[in-house]
Amino acid sequence: MQLWSHQIAAVLRLEMKKTFFSKRGWWIYCLAAGPVFVTTLHWIVMARLRSGVGTGHHLGDDSIIFAGIFQFFYLRAVIFFGCMGIFSNLFRGEMLEKTLHYYYLTPMRRELLVVGKYLAGLSVALVLFVSSTALAFLTIARHFGQAWTDYLYHGPGMSQLGSYMLVAALGCVGYGAVFLLCGLFFRNPMIPAAVVFVWENLNPFLPTLLKKISVIFYLRSLCPVEVPVPPPFSVMVIDADPTPMWLAVPGLLLLSMIIIAYTAMSARQTEINYGE
Repeated sequence: MQLWSHQIAAVLRLEMKKTFFSKRGWWIYCLAAGPVFVTTLHWIVMARLRSGVGTGHHLGDDSIIFAGIFQFFYLRAVIFFGCMGIFSNLFRGEMLEKTLHYYYLTPMRRELLVVGKYLAGLSVALVLFVSSTALAFLTIARHFGQAWTDYLYHGPGMSQLGSYMLVAALGCVGYGAVFLLCGLFFRNPMIPAAVVFVWENLNPFLPTLLKKISVIFYLRSLCPVEVPVPPPFSVMVIDADPTPMWLAVPGLLLLSMIIIAYTAMSARQTEINYGE
């Protein structure tokens, strides 16, 4: 067991360095910085407007705006595509660079290699997307000054921030497991990613039973602020009871563990073919 932990730690250190400084991953950093840039710009513009005439803009409006940014941009674009870029390349990138055989020639179980790569990708994803979520939330209503500070420390602000960070972390855990599997099994991970993307975005319009066969359903259940659906989409949306936190969090973690376990066992039979 001690040997296994040392091997996983060695893979984790090596893969984190490669993933953080990957030349192909520059767009992932831009993706994580995008919402922070938008909320900071909103802060600066609204601060200047408030110093002049009144705008009719309220603190509650920014709370709903951030909920919309988080549910429709973070979950469906930033975290989804960011995890696709990080996790699908953990194996597929090694195949393209023709370096995977160096790992396979070492006296290490392939299951440990899968775990080490997943933990490395998860560490990078958590640093990028959870911190991006926190920064975006803290800056979006900074122009309200003391009212925003009171909302954070004497109102529901910190509770909402914790919920958003938890959902972002769970999104990294769930989508990371899915895309690690795709990167190991598929020559072009973009094809299964497109299928998952369509399925996740159709979730609001699916029957209640099918809604539960997706990651986004459980993530949305944990979001602290509900986003109103505008017409005509509100007519097509099928309401379903949200999953309580005590069931959604362990459920997502268990599902991710099952996917990782399946990926680890399947890695035993994988063969390297650089000629593909």
